[in-house]
Amino acid sequence: MPDEDRRLLIVKVGETFPDLARTLGDFDDWVAAGLGLPAATIRVVDPRRMAALPDPAACAGVVMTGAHAMLTEQAPWMLRLADWLRRVVAAEVPFLGICFGHQLLAQALGGRVDYHPGGREIGTVDIELLQAAADDALFAGLPGRFAAHAVHAQTVTALPAGAVRLAANAFEPSHAFRCGRRAWGIQFHPEFDVARMRGYVDRLADAVRAAGRDPALIRRDLAEAPVAAELLPRFAGLVFAEDGVARRSL
Repeated sequence: MPDEDRRLLIVKVGETFPDLARTLGDFDDWVAAGLGLPAATIRVVDPRRMAALPDPAACAGVVMTGAHAMLTEQAPWMLRLADWLRRVVAAEVPFLGICFGHQLLAQALGGRVDYHPGGREIGTVDIELLQAAADDALFAGLPGRFAAHAVHAQTVTALPAGAVRLAANAFEPSHAFRCGRRAWGIQFHPEFDVARMRGYVDRLADAVRAAGRDPALIRRDLAEAPVAAELLPRFAGLVFAEDGVARRSL
């Protein structure tokens, strides 16, 4: 087992809807379950309530969750977190940003984030891997097309210089990218399952209707997304590849 001070850090930047949290758990629970690691190897922190985050060198790896907050709010805690994230990337600590975490990675390294001109993407969507994914440490060997769960209103409108696009679909041109060797952003949600996704469709139904879409049809087409879910244990495997930590087979 790795040193106690070098656990995988889950950076929790938001909460799900309170009623969903009571029945299904919260974002950090979903990520931790998906990683498939012993509890002793994981630490959860909330940067909104901390004066300082851990030294990146003390982290075996970092996963940043999604959030209901919008990155364009530029709240003070977001600016502090972006500064810390630049240190994480510079230290080549393995990093995986999900949704908000994906967008913060892009913005922290010089990219741009704004509202998606097409509105909100929500439901089970198809993801297509790009050619660069074939040689990527996290995505290599996955099917070229797979299902994933998505719910986001903002998007990375411009990637940082040098970033490698890894996945896209007709709605979202940057569903996944990599910066350097060990920092990934994923716009879709590998930690979601059908029950969690259904909860979002139901609670955002009025907004979906206002945008001219039928939430009943989105709900009908929800399906499990096992390939997308595999990215979390894959990332855990990259983080602890040399530490002998028990984890699910990749």
